[in-house]
Amino acid sequence: MIQPLFEQNTEVNDTTLNVIAHMPTTSLPTLISDDFSTKLSDGDFMRVAVLLAKKSYEEGGCPIGAVIINNENNQIVGKGHNTLVQESHPYNHGETSAIRDAGRIDFSKTTLYTSLSPCDVCATLLYMRGFKRVVVGDITNASGNESLLKEKGLQVDILEDQLGVKQYGEFRLQKPEQDLEDWQGVAALK
Repeated sequence: MIQPLFEQNTEVNDTTLNVIAHMPTTSLPTLISDDFSTKLSDGDFMRVAVLLAKKSYEEGGCPIGAVIINNENNQIVGKGHNTLVQESHPYNHGETSAIRDAGRIDFSKTTLYTSLSPCDVCATLLYMRGFKRVVVGDITNASGNESLLKEKGLQVDILEDQLGVKQYGEFRLQKPEQDLEDWQGVAALK
């Protein structure tokens, strides 16, 4: 049997969380012990989403990431990042990428952590798929669908991660056209 890489005694820090962000989701149950998963907090899962957003930006994309956890055991069941540019995919946002990664599961038993307030399409997908809780990591640079999600019965918690807020703010200044395209499509650039 393979010994987990991250166990109860493993320190939770940005290095550890960055490894988790970059490992395939299907490998995580082998690499992370149950004891380690149970000690992860909302802030830790949000930081994984922010590190996924950083990965997207380093690939030339929009810095948005998302993580989905199983509420019963705190295990990550899906994660993803925005690949609008990398895959030329207009709606592979952080949230949709994480949902696709999780696959066909009961999302009512999960929590989604997103590094940025969800767009209209992602917000709609969240309530259509039955999520009960969403944690939003940046409403400083973008907000608006939190009230819609609450109206649809989702618990919405705001947990701004300052690295994520800074990261997206810098992206908006450096690549305003890419930001606009991500939110409104290529037609908005005319």
